[in-house]
Amino acid sequence: MTMTIPSFAATGLAPALVAELAAQGINDPFPIQAATLPDSLAGRDVLGRGRTGSGKTLAFGLPVLHRTAGRRARAGRPLALVLVPTRELAQQVTTALAPYAAALGLRCATVVGGLSLQRQADALRAGAEVVVATPGRLHDLINRGDARLGEVAVTVLDEADQMADMGFLPQVTKLLEQVDPKGQRMLFSATLDGGVDRLVRRFLTNPVSHSVDPGTATVTAMTHHVLHVDAVDKPAALTQIAAREGRTILFMGTKHRADRLARQLLAKGVRAAALHGGKSQPQRTRILEQFRTGQVTALVATDVAARGIHVDGLDMVVNVDPPTEAKDYLHRGGRTARAGESGTVVTLVLPEQRRDVSRLMSVAGIKPQSTEVRLGDEALARVTGAREPSGMPVTIVAPQPAPTARPRTAGQAHRASGRSRRPRRPRTA
Repeated sequence: MTMTIPSFAATGLAPALVAELAAQGINDPFPIQAATLPDSLAGRDVLGRGRTGSGKTLAFGLPVLHRTAGRRARAGRPLALVLVPTRELAQQVTTALAPYAAALGLRCATVVGGLSLQRQADALRAGAEVVVATPGRLHDLINRGDARLGEVAVTVLDEADQMADMGFLPQVTKLLEQVDPKGQRMLFSATLDGGVDRLVRRFLTNPVSHSVDPGTATVTAMTHHVLHVDAVDKPAALTQIAAREGRTILFMGTKHRADRLARQLLAKGVRAAALHGGKSQPQRTRILEQFRTGQVTALVATDVAARGIHVDGLDMVVNVDPPTEAKDYLHRGGRTARAGESGTVVTLVLPEQRRDVSRLMSVAGIKPQSTEVRLGDEALARVTGAREPSGMPVTIVAPQPAPTARPRTAGQAHRASGRSRRPRRPRTA
């Protein structure tokens, strides 16, 4: 059994990283960090089993940066690689590591689909020590000759179980075959099914396993409720829950249902927006930012979007459509009660869904509080904070990127200050 550490300073972590952690208000390691850092800093291969929200990003990010410090990447030849399943998670990891990378003078690049391929190629060619990537886009850049992985000495696979679910394991395998065979590998996953165990056996050498039990990570900070509703009451109950004070994520089974619910909520006066894989990356980033700042208070999401959502102070997740698998339930719930905060997970269950949801809860190891609710019951308000929406339709204006102003000529400026011209007819799209 490896020894866990009482403080970041006790690990031998680079002093610049310890100072930056303190500057960010992080003084004590989370359990998964305390458990894994002595091994990962020593260069051992690590297999971490921790739920999302348990402090995993710094558990792998700090050793990646510490072990890369002082080295400079050549053009298109990164020294460290973090592979993640979704664009949102890639951007979340990059944002989380940015202040620590800056403290060591390391350059990070994010390589994901949906954004400019050329800009990412340029960032790699300019030299980036650490690359955070989704497998498909990294493959594209390698095939174009913009990236070579032979000098990658530290590789991390985050949320490996979701990469398996999304069919990325063949691509991940090809990428791992290209990194420095003598390098360090760290793999983090909530489960080891779906072929993840084969990756571990093939690519990790004598890995040290560390498991932070979900119970100690986040589930204890969560309250789980099952609300039994009749189909006739569900739409109105849902609208009242979405109108509660504070921010709420509502999970739907499909992107079409998510879009429809967001439209219905807006019409009733709830500041809602849908987030799913059918949105472009700039749209997804903008919607998440609006949710963080409170312009949007009800985020209607699908499972595809679930993993990348990290919003501090989010205190309720609502399963409008119950998930079909226990691990999806845990990942949805993992959006709340992060980093020791408390949170509530509410699942709306129709009579015909009772048996399936009961089975799912027992597989997930959760004993929810069950409540029968009817419209107008105080139980609905007590459990969820439900309240009547304003009924006044709202529109959420998407912030437009500021146009880049071209310098005017003296003639243009003169004309603009002169007499007004007839308004031009708007062009049709």
